[in-house]
Amino acid sequence: MPPVHPKKRMGQHFLTDPEAIARIVHAVQGADTVVEIGPGMGVLTQGLLERFGCRLHCLEVDREAVAYLRREFPTLGSNLHEGDCLRFDFSTLTGSMAWAGNLPYNISSQILFQLLDQRDRVAEAVFMLQREVAARIAEGPGSRDYGILSVLLQAWYDVEYLFTVDEHVFNPPPKVKSGVIRLRRNARQSLGCSETLFKQVVKTGFNQRRKTVRNSLRGLFGSDYDYSDLIFSQRPEQLGVEEFISLTLRLEELQAKA
Repeated sequence: MPPVHPKKRMGQHFLTDPEAIARIVHAVQGADTVVEIGPGMGVLTQGLLERFGCRLHCLEVDREAVAYLRREFPTLGSNLHEGDCLRFDFSTLTGSMAWAGNLPYNISSQILFQLLDQRDRVAEAVFMLQREVAARIAEGPGSRDYGILSVLLQAWYDVEYLFTVDEHVFNPPPKVKSGVIRLRRNARQSLGCSETLFKQVVKTGFNQRRKTVRNSLRGLFGSDYDYSDLIFSQRPEQLGVEEFISLTLRLEELQAKA
C-alpha cells in the first residue's frame, strides 16, 4: 500500500516515472522562492530540495500527505504549508517566485488564473497538466486548440510545451495523457488598455470562435460600428495578443464617446 492514498475527490494521480520526475525538476530554473503546488508523496520535492534547499516552499491541502511529507522531509520545517493553494497568501513569501507542480486536473484552470493574478512576482512556472490543456496554453494563433487561456497567459508569459507523459506512469493512472509546460514571464509591464475589458473581449470572441470577429463581438461594438478593417473579417482563433489589445483599445475609444 502506498504511504499516501490517492484521493479521487482531490484529483490525485501520483507520478511514478523517475525520468519524467527528473525532467520536470530540471526544467525549473528557480527564483528567490520556489513554490511546489501539491507535492503529494514528494516525488518532485526530493529533487527540488536538492536544487533549491531552503528556498523551496510546499503547499499541500491533503492532511495525510502533509503528515507523510513532515516525516520524509523534516528539513522543510515551516516551509511546508498545509492548506488550499487557491487561498494561500503569497505575500508571506519573499522575492520573485518560481512555481512547479503536478496540478490536479479539476482545479488546474483556477491555478492558472491565480498565476495571472500573481504575475508581477511569478517569474516562471513549470506545470504538468492534462495534455489537451497544456497544448492549448502553448498553441499560437491559427490552431484549433488556441483559445482563451492561450491569449490571457501568452499576454504575460512565453509558453513552451516540454514533453508528454503517458497514463501508465501514474498511481492511479488517469484516463488521459499529461503534458508539461514551462511559462516564463515576458517583458510586458502593461497591456496599454483596460485588463478587465481585454478579458471580456477575449472571452466574448472565443465564445463564438467559428464566427468572424465582426459577428462574435457585435454585442460589444454594436450594429452601427464601422467593421471595414480586415481584423473584423478574421476569426478569433486567428488573432494574436496584440490584435486583441488593438480591439480592446478600439472598444475603449467607442465607450469613451458614448
